[in-house]
Amino acid sequence: MKVNIYTLEGGIKGQIELPKCFEYPYRPDLIRRVIRAFQLNRVQPHGVDPMAGMRRVAESWGPGHGVSKMVPRIGNTSRGAIIPNTVGGRAGHPPTTDKVWYRKINKKERRLAKYSALSMTTRKPMVIRRGHRFNPEITLPVVIEDSFEEISTVKDAIRVLKNLGLYDDILRASDKRIRGGKGKRRGRKYKKKKSILIVVKNAENVKKGFGNLPGVDIVTPRELNAEVLAPGTHAGRLSIFTEGAIEEMRRWAQ
Repeated sequence: MKVNIYTLEGGIKGQIELPKCFEYPYRPDLIRRVIRAFQLNRVQPHGVDPMAGMRRVAESWGPGHGVSKMVPRIGNTSRGAIIPNTVGGRAGHPPTTDKVWYRKINKKERRLAKYSALSMTTRKPMVIRRGHRFNPEITLPVVIEDSFEEISTVKDAIRVLKNLGLYDDILRASDKRIRGGKGKRRGRKYKKKKSILIVVKNAENVKKGFGNLPGVDIVTPRELNAEVLAPGTHAGRLSIFTEGAIEEMRRWAQ
């Protein structure tokens, strides 16, 4: 499969043959399984305080009172305490730090999930279904000349994205919304969208120019995995590759 190589001004420099790793079938089941394993392996073991709900003085009334004899009650009141079905009582089956969150994934399955997600970056219907906005005349994935890796200012980064017709996706990702639920008071008040994935051979300068743009991720070919290619298990991420990154990936699947 051939795609265009674009210049920093948005013109077409030539064409390039994509490596075989861009030609794998879509495997949503495998992508979902691998990404779920990545997420679980990042979970910190957590549990409740062993004394939570137990710091009360309460005892059962016993039989003969017309109420449940199994419920401990506070003082001379009828208010229940301690057991799980009472207000402020202990949890019924609380999480423990002994739970094993780690999930093992075969190396070949991880690789196949990555290749499958990588192949979906070439499919315009999949990229549109993820909600990305881009110039419909551009070939996907967007392959750009290696001088792209020299961009180190936000001003130049925005100019290049506008030349390529991709800046609308940055504007889309800049609209953040307030999260529902308790997460608002736990340091994650806003939910943010993912925009462009940038794959370069040397990310040092590119991170200075593109790193603070909303939703943009910058990785090297070595750091590619199913999760950055298919955030939320939804494949078809709008991606930019440099020529050097494509050549480095050419030896993956011969």
